[in-house]
Amino acid sequence: MNVNQSSTLFSQPGKSITRVALLIALTLLLAGCSLDIIRLTAVPFLRTIVAPPTSVQTIEQPITEIPLDGPLVDRRAQFSGLGWYGDNLILLPQFPNVWEDQIFTLAKTDIVDFLTGRRSQPLLPQPIPVLNGDLTWQIPGFEGFESIAFEGDRVFLTIEADRGDGMMGYLIAGVMAPDLSELRLDPTRLAEIQPQAALRNISDEAIFLAGDALITLYEANSLFVNSAPVAHRFDRDLNPLGTLPFVNFPYRLTDATALDADNRFWVINYFFPGDAYLQRRIGDVVGGNAAIPEKPVEQLVELQFSTEGITLANTPSIALQLLDENIARNWEGIVRLETAELSGFLLVTDYYPETILAFVPKPQ
Repeated sequence: MNVNQSSTLFSQPGKSITRVALLIALTLLLAGCSLDIIRLTAVPFLRTIVAPPTSVQTIEQPITEIPLDGPLVDRRAQFSGLGWYGDNLILLPQFPNVWEDQIFTLAKTDIVDFLTGRRSQPLLPQPIPVLNGDLTWQIPGFEGFESIAFEGDRVFLTIEADRGDGMMGYLIAGVMAPDLSELRLDPTRLAEIQPQAALRNISDEAIFLAGDALITLYEANSLFVNSAPVAHRFDRDLNPLGTLPFVNFPYRLTDATALDADNRFWVINYFFPGDAYLQRRIGDVVGGNAAIPEKPVEQLVELQFSTEGITLANTPSIALQLLDENIARNWEGIVRLETAELSGFLLVTDYYPETILAFVPKPQ
């Protein structure tokens, strides 16, 4: 459209409102105002241009705690990921060596029986020995495992390390014995995952499978600290396949579910007020409020995967009812739980404030 066409457009009957709205929007943007304060509901065309690319609606949901028995009640269990191996829930401690080189499992039937009232006793996680799991000699600054995903008997895990001169993520693969008698890792093959910001204790915290690729997601994707976030892609032999654009995302991203039939998945989005350096800025579009929260944020957000990149799905986020406005539950693991009776998610915390395994129903 040339200048004369533009002038003609704005001089046409019925276009005066659009012209005024455009001028107001331009003035606000030049003044550094957040797009969130622009209210142009009378001009749908303009709203599709300036509105954040996601719904700002949030649905609050209660959680149901699933009591555990045995030593893992101790918060030193420090779980960092969840995954399904068939009908067995795998609970990944960040440091299996603390538990004599073991990870743990719960039967899906026991979880469902508790949630549906057919069982009232606490659940006792069963150990699975991890072979070749001590990587402290091989990875400088090894800081434990962060996420886990399965494809048949094959298992893939991400690892975090602080090498002294900065953080580094790693990807490792292994095999699960069908009878759960052992998980055997292959330490001869490790893939590096480059960090995306100069932040301590931050690496790729989530992993899922998408077609022929493994996808890993970085923990910090806010515009404030990571202006051009990406997801890393690997083949099954852990060879890098490049990156995919990832959406700017506030706070911490601490784990992800598997993809569903529509290539959608859910992630944990977590913030406690001490994480001021991960604060939201204009452009961090989940939730719609650009201010730094004064209380914890514990929410689940749905994302859309494609071979062109990962974007926000047009789905309301799920805010978890807080235990207390002064207590932040650091949720580090998530999987879907879908049965004839239940539809929702299982979550697990790490060290803070204690070990909590919980169920969150999906809003109807």
